[in-house]
Amino acid sequence: MRDAYHEELDSIGDRLVEMARLVGSAIGRATTALLDADLNVAESVIAADEKVDALQRELENRAITLLARQQPVATDLRIVVTSLRMSADLERSGDLARHVAKLARLRFPNSAVPGDLHATILEMGQLAQRLMVKCAEVIVTKDVDEALQLEADDDRMDELHRSLFQHLLDDRWKHGIETAVDVTLVGRYYERFADHAVSVAKRVVYLVTGEHADEMTPAPTVVEGA
Repeated sequence: MRDAYHEELDSIGDRLVEMARLVGSAIGRATTALLDADLNVAESVIAADEKVDALQRELENRAITLLARQQPVATDLRIVVTSLRMSADLERSGDLARHVAKLARLRFPNSAVPGDLHATILEMGQLAQRLMVKCAEVIVTKDVDEALQLEADDDRMDELHRSLFQHLLDDRWKHGIETAVDVTLVGRYYERFADHAVSVAKRVVYLVTGEHADEMTPAPTVVEGA
């Protein structure tokens, strides 16, 4: 009975990893669809989001069953409850990738992003994908240091997001209001995607340590020769 119980706990973790890998792939492909005005890729991202939603529903059902039948306490209860919150972050990440793909579809056969912003959006998309790949690794390894590093990695996304607004506010902007709205939305989608990856990583920290990442005391800096 206990073996089956722990197998169920493990299966919840497996579903989280699968969700993270799926949404990481989705944001990468959505970026391609957006920049290349690739309708087929956009449609595939939109359709694939159903798989992420199905995984979240399955995970929720497993978690609720465990809570009802096993009444876990202490660490096991923390695993179940935290996993439910992580799955919500990942499901929202999938929605954001779908939003990017829908914008690509909406503006087809044109690209929603003007050429002078392609490099910025490409970097945002690649960074979003890398953050989610690292997020999946952290779920597997339970590496607290790597999980905490994600927030620092996210600083670059914030910089890119700010640079988009600086570009939009520049007097030399010549692409019109509709494109400005598109770029504003896209920037927000990537920024929120990265935030969800960081949120999942912080929940891994809590899962392992029982402490919230924002409340943890940083390790003291060791100065050589001191």
